[in-house]
Amino acid sequence: MTKKFLSGDEALAEGVRLARPDVISAYPITPQTVVVEKLSEMVADGSLDADFIHVESEHSALSAALGVSATALPWNIYGDQRDSIGLLDHGWIQSYAKDAQEALDFALMAFRIAEDERVQTPFMINLDGFALTHTYETVDVPDQELADAFLPPYRTANKFDFARPVSIGFTAGPATNDIFKFNEHVHMMNVLDVLPEVEDDFARIFGRRYTGPLEAYRADDADFVVITLGTIAGLCHDVVDELRESGIKAGCLRIRYLRPFPDEQLVAALRGKKAAAVLEKDISFGYEGTVFSNFNSALYTASQHDGLAGQLPKTFSYVGGLGGRDITADDIHTMFATMVDGGDAASHAFLGMGM
Repeated sequence: MTKKFLSGDEALAEGVRLARPDVISAYPITPQTVVVEKLSEMVADGSLDADFIHVESEHSALSAALGVSATALPWNIYGDQRDSIGLLDHGWIQSYAKDAQEALDFALMAFRIAEDERVQTPFMINLDGFALTHTYETVDVPDQELADAFLPPYRTANKFDFARPVSIGFTAGPATNDIFKFNEHVHMMNVLDVLPEVEDDFARIFGRRYTGPLEAYRADDADFVVITLGTIAGLCHDVVDELRESGIKAGCLRIRYLRPFPDEQLVAALRGKKAAAVLEKDISFGYEGTVFSNFNSALYTASQHDGLAGQLPKTFSYVGGLGGRDITADDIHTMFATMVDGGDAASHAFLGMGM
């Protein structure tokens, strides 16, 4: 294990190098350009034995890295989460890293999960633009021998084989298309079964333990909880600590995997809480935050069909950080204060916009 001072982009590139991919299909675009720049340097200096191909697509590999940024118009390259969340229904596993170490570790786990025969589904690793992609911190970079022990060589039947030719990329009409889509859904849901196995092996080999699709911070005995994803969770933790010192039982849940959506885990974590607020850097224009829609649906389903009516919290939705605008500690304090005071739950309150 070697300690290096890396940005989030560089850490993810190190993780990809350790995974020994045979092909890098690269589409440099800010804020993830540094990832493919570093990978191209690794291929050039021989530290990564792979074919480097510049393609015309941002999402073109079994495992992709997305420096999450705003969408046009007006043009903005700064960090929110609209571009990745807009792709939730495209059939990719989606994870959201909180720091550079997790970015590297996600790279290794992404290949392991995506290549599992029960999954065989592309994986998107999301890093908050600039807040993570270009922020430097100390990262533990594993030795290649450890990475090889964790990640076996890639084996698949889905390949060109002149001895056993198959059709790839064919058309499926109404009589069969739904079979393929159903199988895609099943394989995606299988991630929740594969993930504990992968994280157990990861902890055994590398000594770092992750917590599945959710990460809880002081949430077990909390009355009031903020649910979020990505780097903003760190600031939420600081606010939780301050509120705990003043006697308020605050907590935080970070969604590590947005697809497949961890509905059962969220419901279990929030049972018995008084209030819960979703903080996200995304808005489904004309409705509400997309994460909040997923979250609220999970709680409503549990309350109506799983016998949990009256056992789940009042819910609040907050949208902030669009186009890279700062979310402050004061903003998060205000969110908790609204929950504590029993304020009206808003369908889409915009931080800093007077709504």
